[in-house]
Amino acid sequence: MKFRTLFLVITFTITTIALSIAQEFSRAVQPYVRIQESTVAITNVKLIDGTGGPIRNNQTVVFTGENIIAIGNSNQVTIPEGATHIDGSGKTIIPGLVMLHEHIFYPKPFDGVFSVAQMTFTFPRLYLAGGVTTIRTAGSIEPQTDLNIRKSIQEGRMLGPKMDLTGPFIERAGTPVPEVGIINSSKEGVEMVNFWADRGINSFKVYQNITKEDLTQVVKAAHAKDKKVTGHICSVTYREAAEIGIDNIEHGFFQSSDFVKDKVDDFCPAFKRGQALRDLDLDSPEMKSLMDFLIEKDVAITSTLPVFEPYTDREVVLGGGIDAMSPEIKESLIASHTRRQGKDAASLAQFKKQMAWEKMFYEAGGKLVAGTDPTGAGRTVAGYANQRVVELFIEAGFSLTEAIKISSLNGAKYLERDVEVGSVEVGKKADLVLIDGDLEADVANIRKMEVVFKNGIGFDSQKIFQSMKGKVGMH
Repeated sequence: MKFRTLFLVITFTITTIALSIAQEFSRAVQPYVRIQESTVAITNVKLIDGTGGPIRNNQTVVFTGENIIAIGNSNQVTIPEGATHIDGSGKTIIPGLVMLHEHIFYPKPFDGVFSVAQMTFTFPRLYLAGGVTTIRTAGSIEPQTDLNIRKSIQEGRMLGPKMDLTGPFIERAGTPVPEVGIINSSKEGVEMVNFWADRGINSFKVYQNITKEDLTQVVKAAHAKDKKVTGHICSVTYREAAEIGIDNIEHGFFQSSDFVKDKVDDFCPAFKRGQALRDLDLDSPEMKSLMDFLIEKDVAITSTLPVFEPYTDREVVLGGGIDAMSPEIKESLIASHTRRQGKDAASLAQFKKQMAWEKMFYEAGGKLVAGTDPTGAGRTVAGYANQRVVELFIEAGFSLTEAIKISSLNGAKYLERDVEVGSVEVGKKADLVLIDGDLEADVANIRKMEVVFKNGIGFDSQKIFQSMKGKVGMH
């Protein structure tokens, strides 16, 4: 019996290594593959492992095929013969980021109407370049396209992260976005869940104008299929959604309608919601009560700070991505940014308050996960914004280890993939980001990603970023 077990372990290990080494990539992908060796050892590197534990210096990380096989002090780890050595002196390793509010589309308004367009080719590449090895798409406008993208990435025909896909938005009439479909009954919401769950979609998202009955039926149907439900909600309050059984709520506390005094059931009081949040004291007992209830009900909250970041004295495209934009969009974004300078003091105040609420939720034991939501004013772009998330968490007062954990392991735990990804630990997949700089000394070094490893294969981050310049908004 022991011999049979050992044989199976050896066979599995050899098979895993062979599959990793032998994976073939298309001509579109191959130029960006920088490291594809059987065994790799990164030595003398600073390690932030994603668990929230202490930062460790002079570490060696060894992985064979897809899996990490050793981590420890560089003077104590035995490196296998024939391994490819990478000197990590002056560099930092973090886990591949796991981000839970991503999209494969970008806003392209026309004639005053907010609209979005699919970014089939640029966004998957940019997510990977930005260190994101796993994403959840929090809402889809072309679910079949997203399914095809995921398949192409798995088969080595496209660059991109591992993808946990959310179905089309489940919404009632009232949304201004023409790409978002409308249900006319709770029954139609259930039909959407069943249809897309059977086609490989992983989770579902409800939107701003649904009813409590819609949410009740969607949650019931999704949970019956072992799928989770998240929501960008307004007509239903956070407390009501938690009571019904929603798994996740998007956008921190920016979208909470819980504090509107004369809130009408199943109606989104968009203006009053904003005013109520502005009037609410930072240390409000009502907010603390809501947070405690969400924690009791085990509801995760997704922070999407980049999409709300103010204009004044900040970047046009967050994370330094202005040159990624197509010329026409770049010109429009710069003009809009210039007009807004000095005019958003109220937005900044609210932004700081929301940051503080997210930190309070986290410190109270709440499940805080991270995402970017590349919509809004068009300043939030895949990859660049994901790096910016980490910087914004530091601005919000989180420690560096907390910021990395929220952006990696917390997301992996929510997706129930933390056995394989989300932290740098022996036995897990070699989903790693090698940063050309000391992240502890300066969080801005997050923008100096050198190699992004996904399943042990290293992709050239900067080369991918360079290849996408001038293309976002077109493809």
